[in-house]
Amino acid sequence: MGNADRIIRVLLAAVFAFLYFSGTVTGTLGLILVILGGVFVLTSLVSFCPLYTLVGLNTCPRKQ
Repeated sequence: MGNADRIIRVLLAAVFAFLYFSGTVTGTLGLILVILGGVFVLTSLVSFCPLYTLVGLNTCPRKQ
């Protein structure tokens, strides 16, 4: 996972958390966003997304 991908995931997680904790998005949709944000942060911290391996996507620049 590339740095740009990691930054985008953390920013999205922050937006999801803000929307939920500010009361803008509530209920089931709010919980789904918080869980998804948690997954985004976790995958950013470990620099690995299992879904990327299933679809064959790689956002990490190749080392030469």
